[in-house]
Amino acid sequence: MKQQIPSPQDALDAPRLPSGLRMTRYLIIGAGPAGLQLGYFLKEKGADYLVLEASDGPGAFFRQFPRHRRLISLNKVHVTGDDPEWRLRWDWNSLLNDSLLFPAFSSEYFPHADDLVRYLADFQREHELNVRFHTRVDRITKHNDLFAVVSGDRTYHAECVIIATGWGGPNIPQIEGIELAEGYEDMPLDGSRFTGRRVLILGKGNAAFETAQALLGHAAVIHLASPRPLKLAWHTKHPGDVRGQYGALLDSYWFKTLHGVLECEIDRLRRDGDVIKAEITYTLADGERAELEYDAVLRCTGFTMDGSVFAEECAPRRHPNGRIPELRPDWQSVNVDGLYFAGTLMQGRDLKRASSAFIDGFRYNLRTMARLLTERYDAAPLEGNQVSTDPGPLTQTILDRLNHSSALWTQFEYLVDVYVPENGGLTLYQELPEDYAIERFGDRCLTAGLHWGPRDIPDVFAIPRHPVPERAHESAFIHPVIRSWRGGELTGEQHLLEDLSARWRDQLRHVEPLQAFLSATPW
Repeated sequence: MKQQIPSPQDALDAPRLPSGLRMTRYLIIGAGPAGLQLGYFLKEKGADYLVLEASDGPGAFFRQFPRHRRLISLNKVHVTGDDPEWRLRWDWNSLLNDSLLFPAFSSEYFPHADDLVRYLADFQREHELNVRFHTRVDRITKHNDLFAVVSGDRTYHAECVIIATGWGGPNIPQIEGIELAEGYEDMPLDGSRFTGRRVLILGKGNAAFETAQALLGHAAVIHLASPRPLKLAWHTKHPGDVRGQYGALLDSYWFKTLHGVLECEIDRLRRDGDVIKAEITYTLADGERAELEYDAVLRCTGFTMDGSVFAEECAPRRHPNGRIPELRPDWQSVNVDGLYFAGTLMQGRDLKRASSAFIDGFRYNLRTMARLLTERYDAAPLEGNQVSTDPGPLTQTILDRLNHSSALWTQFEYLVDVYVPENGGLTLYQELPEDYAIERFGDRCLTAGLHWGPRDIPDVFAIPRHPVPERAHESAFIHPVIRSWRGGELTGEQHLLEDLSARWRDQLRHVEPLQAFLSATPW
């Protein structure tokens, strides 16, 4: 579907309330990192916005999670160079702004969640963001293109609602007897409670491994179980898959300590005296069935969005995984016009690829979202820069951006710079989702972003390399990819060789191959 570009008249024709009722243009639900970041960008643009937050302060989710209080988001304080944009590539917790960055709150590589909560509170105060605390949303309805958001005895009206609430609750699998499992959200944190016990942990994500790590010095047996094989981040390149700091459990598995990682369906949990029996079917063992005994079962199966506040006429359709909303390329609900999602709930467009589930990724999405929102609702033109069409200077422009942008680095294979021939010249639109760019500008455009190589490498620590420009498409590490599009179809693609220091400026490896590609690309 071709993107409908708003006109100034669209903003003038926006819905209006009866006399005496107040309308907010942008109503953001949730004052976690996403709500604050979007509020910051909308305030920068002079937009009419309000953030509603149920709790008494920002970042309520991070007051409880992760349960053992160590974030998996990196905080690499010591890097080469002083360029703030370059440093953001390894600062995964800061929100985008010019004055307040997370490393001032912690120097730990894996910081404590309480430090993030302090940072978010200070960010809201520092930038005087328009947040209304103690305001829990009870119901969201929509009538005649206008949303009504009910909180207690007060109703807020808005043209555009952005859900930035993050996860709404635990994802509870449909297993007979699941009530016998203690949930990650309220399980005890003192590992000594499990001393000498046999523990089954449902799930194989970071929450499951975080929990197992806390039990290693106490439990007699720890099994992690799910139907599908374990996914390690160093194989998938996705920061949401299991991270290397949890490798102790895997060491214990292969060193025959009787801790284990099981690929199985949990068919049933039942209590038998003092033990819980798990009836399982192995998924990689020709359907073998077994009954295993445990003293405790812990549920670490992730989270899901809360859809209970939506009236039927504005209930967002869910992604096929059932846990997040299904979104258009601009992060708008596929079935509810004017309903957008921010933060971890916007990850459906790059699920398990880039970092939209995390602060370091969605902060850039939200900068772009603010541009798209104000274009639609405030008739503010989408900002673009005129650049040269000559292959030499254009090569320099593209490489400058790829070498410098933290957004393209973090949101690899998702956000791209888009070069569009228009008005007799070439316009650069920075950091748009590639699928959005193709939908809007795909009749004729060039996209430039960063990509990883193949994910199916048998041994990620023994990768053969072929460091010649002609084989750049075989690069395993992150590297530039420039694409040309016509009529929404890919017409050309140029990979540039990987570089250990992520510097793509070599004359033979990078400059000349890109310039040759641009010279051969018809505009």
